Amino acid sequence: MIIDLPSTTTSRINSKLVRLRDEGGAVTLGRVLTLVIVTDDGEKTEEAVEAANEASREHPCRVIVVARGARKASPRLDAQIRVGGDAGASEVIVLRLYGELADEGASCVVPLLLPDTPVVAWWPFEGPAVPSKDPIGVLAQRRITDAAAEKNPIKALESRKAAYTPGDTDLAWTRLTLWRAMLASSLDLPPYEKIVDAEVSGEADSPSTELLAAWLASGLKIPVKRTKAVRGEGICNVRLDRKSGPVELSRPDGRVGTLVQPDQPERRVALQRRSIRDCLAEELRRLDPDEVYELALKSLGKVVRGRAPATKPVARKPAAKPAAAKVPASAKAAAKAEAESKSEPESNGAAAPKAAKKPAKAKAGS
Repeated sequence: MIIDLPSTTTSRINSKLVRLRDEGGAVTLGRVLTLVIVTDDGEKTEEAVEAANEASREHPCRVIVVARGARKASPRLDAQIRVGGDAGASEVIVLRLYGELADEGASCVVPLLLPDTPVVAWWPFEGPAVPSKDPIGVLAQRRITDAAAEKNPIKALESRKAAYTPGDTDLAWTRLTLWRAMLASSLDLPPYEKIVDAEVSGEADSPSTELLAAWLASGLKIPVKRTKAVRGEGICNVRLDRKSGPVELSRPDGRVGTLVQPDQPERRVALQRRSIRDCLAEELRRLDPDEVYELALKSLGKVVRGRAPATKPVARKPAAKPAAAKVPASAKAAAKAEAESKSEPESNGAAAPKAAKKPAKAKAGS
């Protein structure tokens, strides 16, 4: 069921929700949290709502969508209430704010929050510079951003590091769960040797690749190389070097990974790129601060970026030039000496031994 409330107020929205609750039963009592989605009004708004609806089947909640519209329009609040099959296992309230109200999302959200339940804020696209100081971020116990959806993902990740506050998280980190699990389980098998070198390869603008390299650097206590993959999407390859041989986990096609270990058969593992719905559902399972994510952010400075591609061309060019110069010189000298020895008369042949003796005397004297 979808109910439109054009040019309305928060009090009218609450009255309508109470009426729907009386008609349909005390469904609201089963909600475990309030999820506030902050985005600009447009086609992408529905993508975020659909992801929240799917995640709500695991975490029944009230979803409040703050869709900021044109700021040059007259101040107006258009609302839409979705319940039943159009809202998954939640109830969805879409607030479209225009004019001066576009910057007053927090004041419109507060009257609609469920009492005595946690609040989670999610910015599915561009997030604030400091989520914990955003007016809606102040209301939330957990603040979810997505660096991969930013215009400059790597710069956005650095911004998350500088502005981190307990309770912050990013979906670029959530996408690493399967990679982290596979790498940790591969090191649980003997031989239990120390990792001496590590390298992570992925797309140049993949924040998940950066975070995976930082997580390895924080756990292994060594600098980790971060290189650009020639082909593939997201994270493509991880290599951990030990004395007995490397442990390598690669995923060139974005769906199936291959794990290679010394003295172990090659294994194919499921490493499909995770959807927004799966990542959001995982983040809603916990409302406490993620200390491991915090350590990964702090270890971004230990990641060595772009070193491997820069050294290969420099090593090849000097080696090629001397080899090309020496071979022709020796060939010409040998041909010239052979031609001179054949063309010289017998009188010159007697002088040749004298010329050959001089280097022998010099060698004996030295």
